[in-house]
Amino acid sequence: MLKQPATKYSPFPPVGLTDRQWPNRVITKPPVWMSTDLRDGNQALFEPMDVERKMRMFKMLCDIGFKEIEVAFPSASQTEFNFVRKLIEEKHIPDDVTIEVLTQAREHLIHRTMESIKGARRAIVHVYNATSKPFRDVVFNMSRAEVIDMAVSSVKLIKQLAADMPETEIQLQYSPETFTGTELDFALEICDAVTAAWGATPANKVILNLPTTVELATPNIYADQIEWMHRNLARRDSVLISLHPHNDRGTAVAAAEMGLMAGADRVEGCLFGNGERTGNVDVVTLALNMYTQGVAPDLDFSDINAVAREFEDCTRLPIHPRHPYVGDLVFTAFSGSHQDAIKKGFAAHKAASVTNAPWNIPYLPIDPADLGRSYDSVIRVNSQSGKGGIAYLLETGYGIVMPRRLQVEFAGVVQRETDAHGGEMTAADIWQLFSRTYLDTTTPVKYVEHHLFEHGNAQGIRLTVEVDGTTHLLTGEGNGPIDAAVHALRSVSAGLQVRSYEERSMGSSSEGGDARACAFLEITRPGGRECYGVGLDANIVTASIKALLSGINRMGMAATGSESKAA
Repeated sequence: MLKQPATKYSPFPPVGLTDRQWPNRVITKPPVWMSTDLRDGNQALFEPMDVERKMRMFKMLCDIGFKEIEVAFPSASQTEFNFVRKLIEEKHIPDDVTIEVLTQAREHLIHRTMESIKGARRAIVHVYNATSKPFRDVVFNMSRAEVIDMAVSSVKLIKQLAADMPETEIQLQYSPETFTGTELDFALEICDAVTAAWGATPANKVILNLPTTVELATPNIYADQIEWMHRNLARRDSVLISLHPHNDRGTAVAAAEMGLMAGADRVEGCLFGNGERTGNVDVVTLALNMYTQGVAPDLDFSDINAVAREFEDCTRLPIHPRHPYVGDLVFTAFSGSHQDAIKKGFAAHKAASVTNAPWNIPYLPIDPADLGRSYDSVIRVNSQSGKGGIAYLLETGYGIVMPRRLQVEFAGVVQRETDAHGGEMTAADIWQLFSRTYLDTTTPVKYVEHHLFEHGNAQGIRLTVEVDGTTHLLTGEGNGPIDAAVHALRSVSAGLQVRSYEERSMGSSSEGGDARACAFLEITRPGGRECYGVGLDANIVTASIKALLSGINRMGMAATGSESKAA
């Protein structure tokens, strides 16, 4: 058990923004997206991507629609430097994409960074230094004024070097690292000093990146900090406020959403949230959250499986099967009650008279088809499943639309199977079990053939069956073919009664041959239980007779051997 923290941990102080506006706002448009998969995401990997994998990742990010991509920390290693040069010299950068490079606020690193982007059409130079009190006092042993001078002198150097590179349009990005732990008045002071030194204008905006370098508080605190900066920054019309949330508290997505409501313009993150420690904000989740609220994110995730597989191959990181929107199981329901609700939701959506009816399927906040996912895995069956999921799989995969009471009966059969053997049952497994239970029940009574005839106002039938291998010709009359067959079969199944009858038309399938009709009969006997039989055939009368025999065999009602007699 954890000990009481006492004074070891101090609660994060509130911002004191008593008239905050962000809680009353909603996100109505996507931010400027910046992918840091190739830099922040890459440096957090067990095995950083080699050039070939980085190039594949870069091309995928461009295809998805990122217009700003942080490609490297070029002063950190020759490998990083060379990758930037390869992108520029081999002309891999689309005209509408801007690369970004990162550097610490140190002179020799800035020189190396500026050298790496020579010849680029456009580049963002991202410079940072830590600003919080622990860093000022413990790491740097510097005063506030000295930390500001570090940032400003670095910005002036970048500006000077940029003037010598007229062929490259350079935009400045500054990050007060550890922003969330920095006193707001000081964060404001250093940011204003940076924009003044650069000469920020509405036509030459500076990106001020305000990161949750480490998540220190609940996301509403971050939103208050962003709104406070948004209100108080000098030259606000010449600034883009950027968010770079990390996920130490598991709330990076919420922090980004609230930060956008608080006035931010831009978000930096990684596709699936990889990054230092617990990762950067998950851009896929953030973007698709917007999509479910009617906001087009301007990023293309219409084939999310292809994106996920390429990401896994490039990073060697697996995506969790329950990862929002993307995991292999996120559109999969095993719970019986969930499956029943999803099945009914699909039926209602299909029957909706309005062509553009809004998506409103229980337990599915987004249409899997919008992400290039099929409905095949929406409902899967294990020991936790119920009749709704089983019925859905048989209907969508095999065209078997079971009556409700048959759903209940067969669910018990499936439950016993999963309890006995454990694990998951696929649609094919369920079909095989359904076939064994209802369609392959040809003993002791097996259908051979039948002929119908008229007898006055009655319908007559001559029905040939085999009982334990012996052929019997049975005759009967009734008010229709099924009633006539019931009367004929009572000679081998005393007390046979039909409780309910339904038929369904079916399309042909590889599993059912040329079967076009399916008959369901619920039979009973005096004082006995009810039992379903199912028959498939191109002829509906034949299917109905097979369903009768299926029920008789399953019920154990057949009189066999010498006990049977022809009518």
